[in-house]
Amino acid sequence: MSRERRFVTSLVEARAASDGAADAPTIIAGYGAVFGSPTNIGDYFIEEIAPGAFTAAIGRDDVRGLFNHDQNLILGRNKAGTLRLSEDDKGLAYEIDAPDTSAARDLMVSLKRGDVTQSSFCFIALREEWDDTGDLPKRTILEAELLDVGPVTFAAYEDSEAGCRSAADVRDARLKPAPAALDTAAAALKRQVEIDLRARSLSRPA
Repeated sequence: MSRERRFVTSLVEARAASDGAADAPTIIAGYGAVFGSPTNIGDYFIEEIAPGAFTAAIGRDDVRGLFNHDQNLILGRNKAGTLRLSEDDKGLAYEIDAPDTSAARDLMVSLKRGDVTQSSFCFIALREEWDDTGDLPKRTILEAELLDVGPVTFAAYEDSEAGCRSAADVRDARLKPAPAALDTAAAALKRQVEIDLRARSLSRPA
């Protein structure tokens, strides 16, 4: 299983904390993923995220809030209580208590100006379904391990070489028989060969 990244164009925003306290951190809020929204992944397949795909991840995974997926630009972490994740009818929502760092303050300016408006998330698919009846295969993510979520400057997964490689790997992986399936096929072939050899031996004249 490999890490994958996806983006959403829904608005990410910076807003004041709801309690109005002077020393309260600014909150970065947005949606990391949207449910039931078919997305063309580099013309390799259509992908849709099923409602509830992150239910287990929210309570289980150690998730970071990152800017541009950069581990050096950490904004929050759910285990520290500075990143809050939830699911609603729309998708995977997140709220980050922005840290008092120069990088975060610069990001606040860009968010308020509208220079940064998109979000992205990094995940590992744990359960998925495929439907091959359309022009492109359709992949439905049923459950995912969540690694990070947050705002991004450019959200163009399919335009990157790494992104295209990742999509091709996902597509090709489902076409390869699992090791257990290969072992079963090899065992069946071996049995058939043994049966054929035994039949030939019995059919030879004494």
